[in-house]
Amino acid sequence: MGKVRAPVILDTRLKLFLSLAAVFISALLVGDIIGGKLVEATVFGQTLTLSVGIIPFPITFLLTDLLNEFYGKRAARTVTWVGFAMAVFTFTLITLAVALPFAPFTFAADYTGMNEGSFNRVFGGSQRILLASMVAYLFAQFTDIAVFNLVKQRTGNRLLWLRATGSTAVSQLIDTIAIQAGAWWGVITVPKLLSLIGSSYVIKLVVAVGLTPLIYLGHGIVERVFKVPPVVLDEHGEPRASA
Repeated sequence: MGKVRAPVILDTRLKLFLSLAAVFISALLVGDIIGGKLVEATVFGQTLTLSVGIIPFPITFLLTDLLNEFYGKRAARTVTWVGFAMAVFTFTLITLAVALPFAPFTFAADYTGMNEGSFNRVFGGSQRILLASMVAYLFAQFTDIAVFNLVKQRTGNRLLWLRATGSTAVSQLIDTIAIQAGAWWGVITVPKLLSLIGSSYVIKLVVAVGLTPLIYLGHGIVERVFKVPPVVLDEHGEPRASA
């Protein structure tokens, strides 16, 4: 007879981890799918061009830092790889959906539902953004995790704002350049592309700084409501056994 394995115990810490990972991956994929829509916003008299994919950014920003803070870099890296796998899975499904031919009756002049042209413009564009995002995502996420843990290792559990905002400032520069260039190169003019990269990055930095109170709020909720303590790192940047 084989060994009897102990059942998986879904304690509060594990349930919270699964919830944070699920919301993070959902926000990541939704941001990629809707990212083909460009909007203009006027900030301090300047007209900025932005992708609506920036909307889920605050969610992924908060969750990446909470995962790092309370579960450590190995757990954050695991979620990063799962998110990448789900992006590949989503890209595969969208590619298959775009490749399948539309039913003949949808080409009729009186048909008012989604037609081939509109479907392919929306999801065909999402394919390109997803592909660019998958490349940028890994570099940006692992950079974020590394910088966050480096600052945490140097400062202990002090200066939460510094490791949260600092890691985002570095990682999102990589992410923004890679995604926007991959998604829009050859589609829009170079000046417009540079404007899109610059405005997106500036907005992300402003959002990152503006979300500082929410980072502390989320930190407090996890500690006081869910009773999950933040990890304490040793001199090698690994969680201490007592954490």
